[in-house]
Amino acid sequence: MSFSDSESSSHGGEYRTFGQISRDRLLHEMLGSAKTGDSKSTWKVLIMDKVTLKVMSSSCKMADITDQGVSLVEDLFRRRQPLPSMDAIYFVQPSKENVIMFLSDMSGRVPLYKKAYLFFSSPVPKELINHIKCDTSVLPRIGALREVNLEYFPIDSQGFVTDHERALEELFGNNVENARTFDACLNTMATRISTVFASLNELPNVWYHAGKAKGSPQARDLVPSKLATAISSSLMKYKSIPNYPQKETCDLLILDRSVDLIAPVIHEWTYDAMCHDLLDMDGNKYAYEVPSQSGGQPEKKEALLESQDPIWLELRHSHIADASERLHEKMTNFVNKNKAAQAQRSSRDGSELSTRDLQKIVQALPQYGEQVDKLSLHVEIAGKINKIIREIGLRELGQLEQDLVFGDAGAKDVINFLRSKQGAAPENKLRLLMIYATVYPERFEGDKASKLMQLARLSPVDMKVISNMKLLVGSSESKSSGSSFSLKFDGQKTKNAARKDRTGEEETWQLSRFYPMIEELVENLSKGELPKSEYACMNDPQAGVTSTNTKSVRKSQAPVPQAEKKAPAQSMRSRRTATWARSQHSDDGYSSDSVLRHAFSDFRKMGQRIFVFVIGGATRSELKACHKLTTKLRREVILGSTSLDDPPQYLTKLKLLSESDLSLEGVRIM
Repeated sequence: MSFSDSESSSHGGEYRTFGQISRDRLLHEMLGSAKTGDSKSTWKVLIMDKVTLKVMSSSCKMADITDQGVSLVEDLFRRRQPLPSMDAIYFVQPSKENVIMFLSDMSGRVPLYKKAYLFFSSPVPKELINHIKCDTSVLPRIGALREVNLEYFPIDSQGFVTDHERALEELFGNNVENARTFDACLNTMATRISTVFASLNELPNVWYHAGKAKGSPQARDLVPSKLATAISSSLMKYKSIPNYPQKETCDLLILDRSVDLIAPVIHEWTYDAMCHDLLDMDGNKYAYEVPSQSGGQPEKKEALLESQDPIWLELRHSHIADASERLHEKMTNFVNKNKAAQAQRSSRDGSELSTRDLQKIVQALPQYGEQVDKLSLHVEIAGKINKIIREIGLRELGQLEQDLVFGDAGAKDVINFLRSKQGAAPENKLRLLMIYATVYPERFEGDKASKLMQLARLSPVDMKVISNMKLLVGSSESKSSGSSFSLKFDGQKTKNAARKDRTGEEETWQLSRFYPMIEELVENLSKGELPKSEYACMNDPQAGVTSTNTKSVRKSQAPVPQAEKKAPAQSMRSRRTATWARSQHSDDGYSSDSVLRHAFSDFRKMGQRIFVFVIGGATRSELKACHKLTTKLRREVILGSTSLDDPPQYLTKLKLLSESDLSLEGVRIM
């Protein structure tokens, strides 16, 4: 039997991204390792529990699994048909219940399967190993016994979640100090995060947001430091594994939602964010209708907006207006290159065709294939989003949101908007007031909040969401001003700004000024400039000095362009011009086919990885920022979180912070 962890390393040979490594480990190191001896050409059964099934489906398609010789996927706890002539691969969590089920399957005179390959998703307690060893009838039937150490859920080539949807409620809600779920949530979270580093063969410097603790901080004030301690403890288990690093190879920055209360609620204008914010999507699944080939009722279809779709991959981080322009160009190019399409076009009156007209021409062609199907789908989605933006007047609201964040708007502007836009959706008014409360908390003192609620025609339940934001921040004494309910900066006009405009980088979209705070924090971490008063490191005695100042375990550290060396700490983004359109030649540098394609073109120039983990849910703008920073810093920046939340989900979770008798099931704001 083999009882060892993966010997996969990201420090030698061809550079593989986080997403690639996760997928390769499951398919080749786990499923592929069962192809040995006389079992190499035979089909196998793959048996998983609920958690590992989700892990597998997050990284691999069924076709990928089948290619590795798996013909049947089963649930560990469902009644299964005996297949004594087939081998079985078990991928399960190391729990007592799972081990008992495994032994029940494989013990006795006639086991369910011929041979078993047993893989655990995280470190196995010794007592469970001893329990397996005690059953002498099972031992000869075990072909492999290993810790795969992969218990996280990839959501992107540079992102993962730990699947803690109730983390806000369990870690920051009322009476969390007395809740048994508090420690259980943190410990499971730490275990799953640690398997990320085991998978990538990395050992991190563990940084965390500490704030300025004074007096007796509450449990919720110490969540980042408690998680940092738990992760450091979990990582110690891996140091005995052969070839696992003994010195730090990367950086991990642990944050909670208090560092940026605006990112989860502000309207983000990328194609990806707009799809999930404005459309009624089920995860990444989009439902739509297409004209019937027989002329009858439209056919209902579903599409997955994911990395296998090249158009989605190209446009997801683009501004919605830019995405619409690119789609029009793609459709125009297709029509111009297709003779049948040109014939359809010439039958029109010769006037300039809209994107919708071009779409109809393409769909009228009997031979258009999958590529044009995808293009037509995205034309429809972008058109639907733009229609919603016009109908609800979202540009005006978006402008006000960004002006508030950058200190260019105040109470008068918010009140004027609420008075003139009484018909605006309650959710949009609530999100505006949440931004307003973050920048101007004094406007919500006493009866001021009630007056704003009446003006906005919001219910007390809605306003509870705003008051619950204070639970994320904690006591005013235990958090610093940089992450408190009000993020204030010096200066006359921008004294209540929650962001500083950043210079030195050309931008052309008026509604793209906003950037999440992790963008600034990751850059500061990379330069060794995290504020010592707010951030601490578990395993670095030199406070404020990151691993970028030490020798990299990779071949060389990323060279810093001369322009970046001279730029001041806050000079990263300029104030956008007030225009909805952009130059045809402008490029944001990270919204094309793959942001990693250019960054990883020369492995020797890549620096150490940076991991950022956000407790309480990450946003799509933060995921986009990690892609952008990967190119800029030439360090793969990987975002982790308890969940990936769109604004409606986040509002629901905030409401639950003060509702001890409710759960996420069936609860939704508005």
